[in-house]
Amino acid sequence: MENYQQIIVYLIVILAVRFLIKKYFFKNKNASKSCGKDSSGCH
Repeated sequence: MENYQQIIVYLIVILAVRFLIKKYFFKNKNASKSCGKDSSGCH
């Protein structure tokens, strides 16, 4: 039973890290293009 819990925890952590990395990388990439004209790209 412990093995299943560890696998679930590792999967959640990996998904969370991937989400944060993707969020910040795309934010930094697109911020320079859309931030100058609209404030909607800065959030």
